[in-house]
Parts: sequence; C-alpha cells; structure tokens
Amino acid sequence: MALVVAIVISCVSRFNVGLLSIAFAFLVGVVFGKMSVAEVMAGFPSGLFLTLIGVMFFFSQATVNGTLDKLTQSSLKLARGRVGMIPVIFFFISLVFSSIGPGAIATVAFLAPVAMNLAGRVGISGFLMAIVLCSGANAGTLSPIAPSGVIANNLMARIHITGQESAIYLNNLYIESIVGLGGYFILGGYQLLTRPPAKGINEENAFLLGRAEPMTWNQKLTVALIALLIAAVVLLKIDVAMGAFVAAAVLTLTRASEEQAAMKALPWNVIVMVCGVIVLISILEKKGGLDLFITGLAKFATKTSVNGVIAFVAGLISVYSSSAGVVMPAFIPTIPGLIAKLGGGDAIAIAGSISVGAMIVDTSPLSTTGALCIASAAASEDRRALFNKMLAWGLSMSVVGALVCWVFFGLLSKAS
Repeated sequence: MALVVAIVISCVSRFNVGLLSIAFAFLVGVVFGKMSVAEVMAGFPSGLFLTLIGVMFFFSQATVNGTLDKLTQSSLKLARGRVGMIPVIFFFISLVFSSIGPGAIATVAFLAPVAMNLAGRVGISGFLMAIVLCSGANAGTLSPIAPSGVIANNLMARIHITGQESAIYLNNLYIESIVGLGGYFILGGYQLLTRPPAKGINEENAFLLGRAEPMTWNQKLTVALIALLIAAVVLLKIDVAMGAFVAAAVLTLTRASEEQAAMKALPWNVIVMVCGVIVLISILEKKGGLDLFITGLAKFATKTSVNGVIAFVAGLISVYSSSAGVVMPAFIPTIPGLIAKLGGGDAIAIAGSISVGAMIVDTSPLSTTGALCIASAAASEDRRALFNKMLAWGLSMSVVGALVCWVFFGLLSKAS
C-alpha cells in the first residue's frame, strides 16, 4: 500500500516522492514491521548515492564552464543551412551528450532552449523537434556512466544480475533510435530534407555560421577528461564513481570550472527521489510486500507475454511519473520473483523491457524532458496544441513499447 500511494502521489503532484518514501519506510518498517531504525537505514543505497553525486557533479562542471555549449555549436555547423538536417543533428547531439554522462534530463534542459527556438525560426514543427530531441536523449540515458544507467545497473546488481551494462544500454539505444528517427520521417522529416538550404539561417544564427569562439584551455581539459572517463569505464572497467570524482577533482584543483556554481546546479531533487524510493523498496523486500506485488503482476502475464506486459505497465506509470526515480526502482527488484512465479523467463529481457518501456514514453509533457521542451517552445508555437500532441505521443508509446519489447525481447530472441 505504501508503494502504491507513493507512486500515485508521484503521478499527480510535484511532491518529492523520495522524501515521502523514506517516511513510509520508517512507518512500515519500525511501527508495523518491528524493525530497528538502523535496519531501515541500512536500505539507503550509499554506493548509488555517491555514484550519482560524482557523475552529476562532473558533468555539472562541464556545463558551467561552457564545454557542452561549445560542443553543441561545433556539431550544428554540420547542417550548413540545410533545414532538414537540423533535427537529425540534434538527435545525435542529445544521444551523445546523454550517453557521455549528463543523462536525458540534463541534456534536454541544456539543449531544449536552443533546439525549440531554432525550430520556430526556420519553420520546423515544434512537435517534431521535441520528439527527436527527447528520443535522442532517452536513447543514451542508460549508458553505464549516465545517471539512469547507473541506477538501472545498481538495481540489477542488487538482484545479482551483473555484467549486462552494455546490453541494457544498447538495447534501449537501438529501440529509441528507431522510434525517434522513425518519428522524424513520419512527422514531416522527409519534406524538410528536400527543402533547399536556407540563407536566412546563416544570417540569423551564429550556431550554423560557426562563429563561436574557439575552446578555452579549461574546456579542452574538460573534453580530455570526459574522453578519459569514458575510456576508463568502458575499457579498463574503472568504477564510474571513482573515475568521476577524480575527474571532478582535477577540474576543481586546476580551477577549470567554478565548484560552487556546479554544486548548486546538481539535481538534488532527483538524487533524493531515487534513493528514497529504494529505501522503501528495501523494506518491501525484507517484509514480503514485494512478493505480494509480484503475485499481482504474475496474474496478468505468462512466460511468453511477460516482456510486453511489464513494458506496458512500466510505460503507463512512467507517462505520469519518473522513470529512473520511481518506475525502475519499483519494478527491477521484482524480476527474480516474477520469473519464479511464471515458471521461467529471461531476467535480462525483462530488465530490458522495464527500462525500454519506462524510457520510451518520456516524451510525454508530464515527464521532465517533455515539459522542458514545451517550456522552451518558440513564441510562435501553440503550447496547448503542442502539449496535447506530446501527451498523445507519450501515451501511444506505452503500447508501442509493449509491442516492441514483446517482439524484440521475446519472439526474435526465441527465433535466434
């Protein structure tokens, strides 16, 4: 009941569900479960907390010192005035930025003001740009060094599933890329590609002219550290938290970024939300509540349909709630019990279905990334119409995600 109430409140209000979940954890654990305060506090994911702080702080430094801004400007020069290439370039910029560490929310928060304003100026549909931008960010958000990827992999490690970081990231990347670029062509991308280069862009927009100042020494150092962090994590299997803290320390000691500004820019509400929900989930695990939740899920699924069913349920909740903060912490711990109840199943496929189902709907205007796009829409854009279109798209993605996961993780994997 506590978990259901927390999820519902996260869907209908802006109250930080992490704070509520910690309160519920103490109430359920100490008052009803006769646990000690220390036992309840033991459920706090200290390792995940440090990882999120390290990764988010380092990329907050990269934002504050202007490194990500310079990378964006350099990338947009590739459009060379061709309107149809602008959304495609933004898709890949958001994919790369989200993958290298900031994650989907920070990436969209950084890019949406530029992308949505530019769309309005050159005649690109705000709806098309929002879908492309959010899909690109969501495609990269399960990277092993991005916050959502860190959360997913940490949750999977708690149920003894390890070594699947690349599979979780790439499966989501493939599916989100198909949806995002498919949406680009469905929503008018082909017509944009056939338009001739627009001289007006070159006259009005410094991004496409490439008039940006060259990178400073501080920014070059930041780019080098980002590259080293990625190489260390992917090739040398260095712990991402340790690597991020070392990189952040280098930027601080060399004064390549303003430490106080970067610390203030940290999304503390997201960190509290994720860690708080995990504390409540740990109580459910210890007191049998999770088994009850699993039994309810198992009534609606079979070994054949479980990937599609769990993707649909995760997606439907994620339309109104946080994917990384609520949906994944609530659903990933159910995997072993769900497989036992169903008499079989592929843990990696179910984990992939939960992650894809939750992420694919995050173009909804009720999610943070979708809301950022609407808030950044050009003055000429009808925000109410944009809201309705994005809500319809987000809701439809819960069905699309279910079908894709059923086919991709179920039928195709069995055929191979």
